[in-house]
Formats: sequence, C-alpha cells, structure tokens
Amino acid sequence: MERVARIASHVKASASQQATVTASPTAGFCTKAKADDDVVICCAVRTALCKAGKGSFNKTAPEELLAAVFKEVIARTKVNPKDIGDIQIGNVLQPGASGLTSRMGQFMAELPYDIPLSTVNRQCSSSLQATAYIAAAIKSGIIDIGLAGGVENMSMFPMMATIDITKLSAKVLEYENAEACLLPMGLTSENVAAAYGVTRERQDQMAADSHRKALEAQKNGWFKEEIVPVTVEMKQKDGSVKKVVVDKDEGPRAGTTKEGLAKLKPAFKAGGSTTAGNSSQTTDGAAMVLLARRDVAKKHGLPIIARFCSFACVGVDPKLMGIGPAFAIPPALEKAGITVDDVDVFEINEAFASQATMSCDHLKVPMEKLNPKGGAIALGHPLGATGARQIATLLPELKRTGKKYGVTSMCLGSGMGAASVIEAE
Repeated sequence: MERVARIASHVKASASQQATVTASPTAGFCTKAKADDDVVICCAVRTALCKAGKGSFNKTAPEELLAAVFKEVIARTKVNPKDIGDIQIGNVLQPGASGLTSRMGQFMAELPYDIPLSTVNRQCSSSLQATAYIAAAIKSGIIDIGLAGGVENMSMFPMMATIDITKLSAKVLEYENAEACLLPMGLTSENVAAAYGVTRERQDQMAADSHRKALEAQKNGWFKEEIVPVTVEMKQKDGSVKKVVVDKDEGPRAGTTKEGLAKLKPAFKAGGSTTAGNSSQTTDGAAMVLLARRDVAKKHGLPIIARFCSFACVGVDPKLMGIGPAFAIPPALEKAGITVDDVDVFEINEAFASQATMSCDHLKVPMEKLNPKGGAIALGHPLGATGARQIATLLPELKRTGKKYGVTSMCLGSGMGAASVIEAE
C-alpha cells in the first residue's frame, strides 16, 4: 500500500496536461480496390461473456473455451486444418500452464500438431495484436491462412493474482514512467477524467447507454450469429451436477439508469468519478478469427466477409493509459485511406467510461456510431479475448445494417492504444 500511495502522490493530472504519444510502426493491408493479396476475414466468433467469479464459466478452463471457438470456426468455414499456416492466441493473465494453455486448446479442438501456435500478450489488445500478426504474415507471404484469437478466464486467474510486486526491482521506483506502470487502472481513469474534463454525469450516461444497447441487442437476437454455445457442467443447489448450454452474455443489467449509477460511491479515489458501475466488468470468454489471402480463400471456397484493412499501435503516458484509442485510431485510418467520417461503426473498448468518452470527444466520434450493441461496461472485458471479440461483434452489425467500415480499438495497461480498420464485404 505504501508503494501505491507513493505512486499516486506524484500523479497530478490537470486539464492542461497533454499526452505524449509515440507511434509504433503501423500496417496497411489493403488498397481501395480489391486485390488478390488482400487479407480477408472468413469467420469471427466468440463465446458468451460470463461474469468472473460467479458466472457460468467460473469453472471452465481457458483451454476448454478456446477449443469451443476453434471448433466453431472450422465447422462454419469448412477450412482444411492442413491449410492453416499459423495460430496466434492472445492471453494476458497467464494460467498455470502459461503459453501451453493455448496449444492444449488447439489439441482439444482436434487440430493437428503440425500447425504452429504462439501466445501473444500485449495487454488488452492481445487478440487484436494476434490478428494483426496473422494478417502481416499473410500479407508478407509467410502463410496463406491463419487463425487469431484470444481467451481469458478471470475467475480462475484474477488480475492481481498474476502480479507480485515483491519480485520487482527496487530501481523501478527511480523511473517515473516505470513506476507509473504499477498504478491501479482505476486511478489512471481518474487521471483521464481530470485531465480532459470528463464529468461523472457523462461517465454514468455512457454506462447506462452501454447496458441499454446491449439489452436491445439481446432482445432482438443480434448476438446470435457471433456467439458459440458452450456446454458446461454446473453444480446445483442440491449438490447434483447439470449440463447447461451457455449462449447468452451475463453482464447486461436491466433497469440500469444514469440516476441509479449516480448513487454509487467512487471505487478508486475519494471524491473521484470512476465507479464499479461506469467501469468494465471482469469477464470470462474466448473469441476466434480466421483470416486468409483473398485468392487463396477463393481457391478453397472459404467465405469472405470482410477485409482487414489496417492496424496501428501507439504508446501514451502510462498515467493516462486510457487515452490510447484517441491516438491509435488516426494512424489506422490513415493507413486505410479513410477518415473518421467514413467509419460506420466504432467498437471502442469501454475499459472505463472516462477514457471511452475522452476518445470519442478527441476524435469527434458521434455517439450513435459507438458500440451499437453495447460495450465492455455492459458486456464485460475478458482481457486477452477482447480484440477478437470486438471483431466478432462488429461484422454481424455491419452486415445487419448494410454498412461498410468499422473500427476496433482499445487502451492498454502501461500506456498504449491499438486500433484496426475493417471493411465489410
């Protein structure tokens, strides 16, 4: 606690504070005209998102969740596993078996051992980064077809359980930005709200809207196409075990209003504005995306539902971690050759309402284009799976509404942001 207090003491965000942003190499994967070497998306699916700790997946191991989405992608596309050149899986809270978990999930889905696999950890963008790695490998000719996805079971592997600050070098405290990496995410949310003037009222409004939109999407069946039903064994009150099919997100709460949320106490700082109600939920879930080179997809009769147009990742001040999307989206748009006005749907992760609101303000994103089926405040944020989950949620929405361009984006712990541009076909 002493160390956290010290960290918090030197963080003094003000409205005049400006973020220092460093852009890493961005990647553009397509031109305006369709081309044989385009990177295309053939399928994107996810499990339901279940509450960490007390939800339906609290006893379902990550490898089981992965196996379910692996199997579904193969079944929907009928891709020959022998044609898959690589697999990249995002996972942040490494389970006891570490990177082996993803490989075991591959084998539990009966995918052959001669498909190589790697586990990616770029914080909350891990499965988007995995998707970008596969896209880059396809674009460069290393592979023709690849799988990218992510998984997180925050019931079994909670956030703080994977961090042991006693094992860190004492010299970390000598470097301001290194020390800032230890800041609780909720305090970085408070910093963003203070620095950019995001009021508690606006944060609670975004949270209420997230639940409203998610509930509407559930009622209208808009999630059915993307969700893979998973059968789990659940212990009943009488001690018996019953098989249950999990196919519905557990996070959306009926009756959530701005007025009700306003009654919640700040969760991270006295007098603050970040609460349990306007922050993302901890969640269990998995998601998977199949990508291919366009001409190869055509040759093998694979469905083509979208183009993966571009990807960007940037660094920002770790004390203002949540602003990442505001600075990652512009280079991704530039690489894709489009502007904010061209984008029909923005899937910006609602890690906190403060940072999602700031990102929309900064980019002038119309709120009606933001997370039309709800975001992480309502649905949840399974860290390593969120990037692929956003793609799985975005594509059916573009199809349903007849729209063209979508953006997925999120902030990353330690001060980064990532974004992609996707074009529906």
